[in-house]
Amino acid sequence: MATMQDVARQAGVSIATVSFVLNGTKAVTEPTRKRVEAAMAELGYRRNPAGSALARGRTDIIALLYPALQRQLHATATRFFTSAAERAQERGFSLVMWPAANEAHEIDELTRSGLIDGVLLMEVQLEDERVEALRKGTTPFALIGRTQDPTGLPYVDIDFEQTVVSGIEELVARGHTNIAFLYDHSGPSTLHAYGAIARASRTFRDTIAQSGLSGVTVDCGETPRAGREVGEMFREKHPDVTAVLIMNELASPGFMTGLRQAGTLVPDELSVLSLVSSDTVASMCDPELAFMRAPAEELGRLGTDAVIDRITKPDSALPHRLVPCQMVPGSSVGPTSAVGD
Repeated sequence: MATMQDVARQAGVSIATVSFVLNGTKAVTEPTRKRVEAAMAELGYRRNPAGSALARGRTDIIALLYPALQRQLHATATRFFTSAAERAQERGFSLVMWPAANEAHEIDELTRSGLIDGVLLMEVQLEDERVEALRKGTTPFALIGRTQDPTGLPYVDIDFEQTVVSGIEELVARGHTNIAFLYDHSGPSTLHAYGAIARASRTFRDTIAQSGLSGVTVDCGETPRAGREVGEMFREKHPDVTAVLIMNELASPGFMTGLRQAGTLVPDELSVLSLVSSDTVASMCDPELAFMRAPAEELGRLGTDAVIDRITKPDSALPHRLVPCQMVPGSSVGPTSAVGD
């Protein structure tokens, strides 16, 4: 296996010059750089990315923190991860998913380890001790999500408020005036005041009240079984509701199955619109769900850019970016019918 010394000998330069070319720690002339690169190619020399990063005083590794012990992975979360990893690679970094618990001490242990250069935090709560721990430390970080008061924090997030309003408008345009909002009231297990759920549910209640519509919130755990159980009893418990907004991706297929088993016809008797979801989950349902697509790819890239910019350009402006979900038509939404006739 070729060594740096072999490359230096082949290119007729010093080992230090080879190191400068590999690590970018000092400028070299263009002809010299080309000779070194040609020698590397001829000898089949492979650089050590970890060694190059450490030579610059960095690991070039970003930890994406997701509380996998508290919340199950789902299709939309996976799209966040893959997009973030691809963007990190494009910018010369590696991104690793770190399934840390939702506790500040784990943040402290991770950031003091020296293993990472930055943190990208997901599943942010309104009052989040992990964010406070990051604030107090020196490791650059960014959020995919927001606390109650995100002033002074670098974040990107789904515009949940606009997404809920748009979902209600889609249903009202089809004549629906009695709408249910189905979600997990408690939020993911042990995640208290989860920002996404808190903002969406508050917006639903406010919009229904201000618009003179009728509405009800319905609790449903984040599992297909819970969704099925709610679906089976839905018409009996809510006979006047003509449309449902569901923001619970893991429960959505079960909910649709439960409706069908109970004989509730979708969309003839009940329209269903899924919020913050994906094509993958929509296609699992029969009929196929209409949904508001989560901007996972865009936010994964933006979140990665945000944390890398904190590492490489710490004096740059803090990002504050909200991206709404976009409507994707499906077979589960139709015009209202006279329920109970």
